[in-house]
Amino acid sequence: MIVRTWRGRAAVEKAEAYPRHFRRNVLPELRHIAGFRGASLVRRDRGAEIEYLVMTRWESMEAIRRFAGAEVEKAVVEPEAVAALVSFDKTVEHYELLEDVSA
Repeated sequence: MIVRTWRGRAAVEKAEAYPRHFRRNVLPELRHIAGFRGASLVRRDRGAEIEYLVMTRWESMEAIRRFAGAEVEKAVVEPEAVAALVSFDKTVEHYELLEDVSA
């Protein structure tokens, strides 16, 4: 399994805009892509802004290509996400999942 990671940052006063977009738009779209295996959205307070880390899980790089296209390292950021954030990474990172444990 491959984990795809991406970060975005929002102003504190607009902290809920990106999570709302993620739940309403991103997750429903991802669920329709063959090879999508799940996602996590985490956040941390960085004082003047909130940082979000998105981690999506995929069965293969081919599944990621179905989502991201040929340029798999390029971030896919929809206009509504851009509007919700003050800055975001233009690229993503991919990791091979070695262990996944839940309590």
